[in-house]
Amino acid sequence: MEYIGYFISILIGMTLGLVGAGGSILTVPVLVYLFKINPESAVSYSLFIVGISSMVGSYRHYLLGNLKIKSALIFALPSVISLLIVREIILPMIPSQIFAVNDFVVSKNMLIMIVFAGLMILASISMIKKSKDKPETIENVNYKILVFIGFLVGLVTGFLGAGGGFLIIPALLFFANLPMKQAVGTSLLIISINSAIGFSGDILTGVQINYKMLFTISIIAIIGMFIGTALSKKIDGKKLKPAFGWFVLVMGIYIITKELILK
Repeated sequence: MEYIGYFISILIGMTLGLVGAGGSILTVPVLVYLFKINPESAVSYSLFIVGISSMVGSYRHYLLGNLKIKSALIFALPSVISLLIVREIILPMIPSQIFAVNDFVVSKNMLIMIVFAGLMILASISMIKKSKDKPETIENVNYKILVFIGFLVGLVTGFLGAGGGFLIIPALLFFANLPMKQAVGTSLLIISINSAIGFSGDILTGVQINYKMLFTISIIAIIGMFIGTALSKKIDGKKLKPAFGWFVLVMGIYIITKELILK
């Protein structure tokens, strides 16, 4: 199963490189079901894998002139605050067993996977739905909306280890008024900042990490990122989003079925 996991790790990086979102939504399910890491620890692994892949991708977009640093920092600051609140305060307060009804037990790990599956379904709908083309013009930036959505993305990243690119990309398109390519590059920078802060916090609180496995998966994902970034020059990422969205939708439904019915 691990070999399948390594192969999908390439797809994680490729999707991040192509569309700036979506790839990270696969990371936790791959770690849990193929590498047999418990969901809470998988979130920590995901933060590093997604973060390092996004950092490499954002640098490549920087070289291409697709980064808007000011918008990224305004978005990232509230994200980091909410992320730390979730990782350091809220998650440790959730008990291992939340409640039980007869033989049906809802554990902390099950809750993480169910919420993650719900996020996958929402993300898939966002990717499947056709979006109207946006004019390549720069208008006034709505910083208040960016701060608010940044805070929401931090909650998602902190609880689930997902980058939140499916929220970041639309926010940058419509509230920072960035063209698609700049939204992708800036999204990757925001994801890398959030993930780095979240993972650093986990290390400081003593989370146990298998670094050999972590670095192996990360290197493979980075290779996928290079492939995706190269393909983005030839392939329109917007055309790939719906197909990937259907795949994510099926994965989300599978996780809910496995956690609630097949256990």
